[in-house]
Amino acid sequence: MTQNIEKLNTVLNYVKATFVGKNDVVDLLGICLLARENAFLYGPPGTAKSALVRTLAKTVKDGKNFEYLLTRFTEPNEIFGPFDIRKLKEGELFTNTDGMMPEASMVFLDEIFNANSAILNSLLMALNEKIFKRGKETKNLPALMFVGASNVLPEDEALNALFDRFLVRINVDYVHPDLLQQVLLAGRKLENTTDSEIPEILAHEIKELQALCQNVDLKPIYEVYLNTIISLRNTGITISDRRAVKMQNLIAASALICGRNEAILSDLWVLKHIWDTEEQIEILEGIINRTIEKDENPKSHPQALHNKTPNPEEVMKDVKILIDQWENGKLSFEEQNVIKDKLRYLQTRCDWVANAEQKQFIQKEIESLWQKILQSA
Repeated sequence: MTQNIEKLNTVLNYVKATFVGKNDVVDLLGICLLARENAFLYGPPGTAKSALVRTLAKTVKDGKNFEYLLTRFTEPNEIFGPFDIRKLKEGELFTNTDGMMPEASMVFLDEIFNANSAILNSLLMALNEKIFKRGKETKNLPALMFVGASNVLPEDEALNALFDRFLVRINVDYVHPDLLQQVLLAGRKLENTTDSEIPEILAHEIKELQALCQNVDLKPIYEVYLNTIISLRNTGITISDRRAVKMQNLIAASALICGRNEAILSDLWVLKHIWDTEEQIEILEGIINRTIEKDENPKSHPQALHNKTPNPEEVMKDVKILIDQWENGKLSFEEQNVIKDKLRYLQTRCDWVANAEQKQFIQKEIESLWQKILQSA
């Protein structure tokens, strides 16, 4: 187990070094790969979504990569393969899947929400059950992971089922201007990289890790996880029972990639990436960070530690926003719960403020808002 985890982390570190400022994206793709869950990349054109997945796919030495840009006119043959002409002459419908999605270990579908009704049903089954079904044909797919991408979120209700098949949603944006020079240098280096310089991992080694992921002990965090799901539902974030079950795989993957066989509190960081809308990103950040920030385990996943040092000015700014929201306008029950959750999160963040005077001032403002909330109850 240890050797395979080291190989996977070597691969992920190589991709991180290649794509500057994309550590969170790469780490989440690594989690999805271990959990055998699908990832959705959301962001504007030119943010290296395709290149990231392509580079990760290259590290799977014996795997096949399938990449396709969907349009409204994409036909099933372009994704799954054409019917076998020889079999068709004999009156049988069989698909020639050579080089197509049903044979790929890594699948990347760009502009996924252009999927039309002709391919939607087969695509839904492939994404959810890792099965290709067409007519009488049924085939288990070798796919280690599916990745979809788009620069827009679905507006058509018919596409909600497709979006739901991507358990993890990753916001991919342009890098910070301070990192731009590093990006330019890394981009030049990528163009000159040979296959011999790319670290490798085998498909069966990833499958072994995926199997081990099922054996990670989740008992230490089970009660907190259950309460977190209830809290998220109370704030209006829809989490179906099916998604709640599958999200456990992400927590297990976070533990395994850190070399642990049991989950700890900070492994819940992955739940920050189950949003349906952009508005939910901030809500999830608040609830999940408040849950995990007290975990001091030295074997926590690096992404769980990302927000541990707060900027006092930013915290105070966020508190002022909540005060204005509470004092202005009528709030629904769900909106009130969102403000309370954000306030609890900021209260936890305040504990990490180093300057005693700033901390005391922020705590006073937070306490004042709690009093207003209690008085209106």
